[in-house]
Amino acid sequence: MEVTAYHYGAFENQEVQAFTLKNNNGLTVTCIDYGCIITEILAPDRNGNLENVVLGFDDLEGYLADTSYQGAIVGRTAGRTRGGQFELNGETYSLDQNENNNHIHGGVKGFSKVVWDSKILNEENRVGVEFKYRSEDGEGGYPGTVEMTVTYTLNKENEFVISAKGVPDADTLLNITNHAYFNLSGDVKNDVLDHELTIKSSKFLELDEEFLPTGKLLDVTGTVFDFQNGRKISDGPKSNDEQIALVGQGYDHPFMLDEKVVHLYDEASGRRLVVETNQPAVVVYTSNTLKGFNMRGGEARPYLGVCLETQGLPDAIHHPNFPSVVTKKDEQYHWETKYTFVNQG
Repeated sequence: MEVTAYHYGAFENQEVQAFTLKNNNGLTVTCIDYGCIITEILAPDRNGNLENVVLGFDDLEGYLADTSYQGAIVGRTAGRTRGGQFELNGETYSLDQNENNNHIHGGVKGFSKVVWDSKILNEENRVGVEFKYRSEDGEGGYPGTVEMTVTYTLNKENEFVISAKGVPDADTLLNITNHAYFNLSGDVKNDVLDHELTIKSSKFLELDEEFLPTGKLLDVTGTVFDFQNGRKISDGPKSNDEQIALVGQGYDHPFMLDEKVVHLYDEASGRRLVVETNQPAVVVYTSNTLKGFNMRGGEARPYLGVCLETQGLPDAIHHPNFPSVVTKKDEQYHWETKYTFVNQG
């Protein structure tokens, strides 16, 4: 078990460091303190070959120019907020409108576009990095100052855990996620259409033309949104489902979690990713609109990766029937997700 740090680049006169976490099985996670971005995860296939299983860029410049939130912690709120505004305690707050008239993933700055303070964690049974960031009152339009702490840890059981905690000094919205794009084929040998996804979810959110929730929870039964017993991702893009067509012939939908665990499996490599969370939902995004720029390994294209964004529901502040994403003054917000990498023969 070891963790190493090295210079990665600079952003606005601040040094950006990279950290590599490695366990005794060879599983390796590399991240940077700009946006807490996961740049690489080397995971063994069924034959023990280590290959990268997340999308990304070759250097910091790629991440600075990125608009697809590759590997980053996004917040204060993940997903879209209608009209870029909300009401809380009788006050109306105007947020950055950074996607047409709506707000997305924390705004122009957001957690994904700043350098966090970082500290190495080197413990007996795990190694990791602790990131800290002070989000000031009014940042992105949000009320209250929030002291955020995000930790990335890796242990001997091939468990990579992300934990995020924050305490605001005023009532505010907090609903973060990690935006890693997974591709278990290894070094992007194939797209993710043949990956099998299993989600114990009986309901998903209907979206409108702006990819915002309508407020309706739809039954997955008899649709390509039924992942309860596992199905290939390709079933969606191959279908003529209206919700699939709406978001670019793929998935970009929140699923309510009946059981807070998600499985992603690539039969060709034997890699299985088990995602466990304390969040009520997961947004599945199959990179339907990923194009127009170069990434590590070549040109971006649809279905190159799949995001499993564990979180509260997007735009929840406008839907009283959704679980609340309001964190009260002096209360602790806590988001946690564990990613376990398993080899299947």
